[in-house]
Amino acid sequence: MTVTVVNHVTLDGVTQAPARPDEDTRGGFSNGGWSVPYGDDVMSAAMGERMARTPRGGGGLLLGRRTYLDFAAVWPNRTDNPFTEVLNKTQKYVASTTLREPLPWQNSTLIQDTETAVAELKRERDLTVLGSGALVQSLMRAGLIDEYLLMIHPLVLGDGRRLFPDGSPHTALKLVGCKPTTTGVIIATYRPTPP
Repeated sequence: MTVTVVNHVTLDGVTQAPARPDEDTRGGFSNGGWSVPYGDDVMSAAMGERMARTPRGGGGLLLGRRTYLDFAAVWPNRTDNPFTEVLNKTQKYVASTTLREPLPWQNSTLIQDTETAVAELKRERDLTVLGSGALVQSLMRAGLIDEYLLMIHPLVLGDGRRLFPDGSPHTALKLVGCKPTTTGVIIATYRPTPP
């Protein structure tokens, strides 16, 4: 089974607050919502295909605390988006040492020993990580990521939290799929390769 990281990223590696201006202003970040102008049917179809595979194959979402709380505040009550039902029904595993059960969003389970729990879950099901930068870093260090599905935006922000910050583990990646969108975003799928 696989752990796949799905993230929007700028050319300079920023992943912070792609969807809304107020999504994540840590560090004084003022460029939130940067991915929205680049959405198109190609990207929607790619995300729809990925999201449809998650619950159908018995997979689940793996989210860090910050991403989970943001999603739980937005998605359960949305009626204007085709992903709402899928996100609500999909089993969500939440990596956090500060949250306590019961978690507020249906089908959510807290995991605290992240590396051990993910290694065990990975034996049984595919997991998709959305956002969750700190969690991605932890999983990278543990060698638990099997695939990256990155929407690479033709944009340089110059500041913000990056997917691969300084100190990230040396990781060679093999490109296994690539599709351009009509707005210049490259949807690229990479898999780690042995050093």
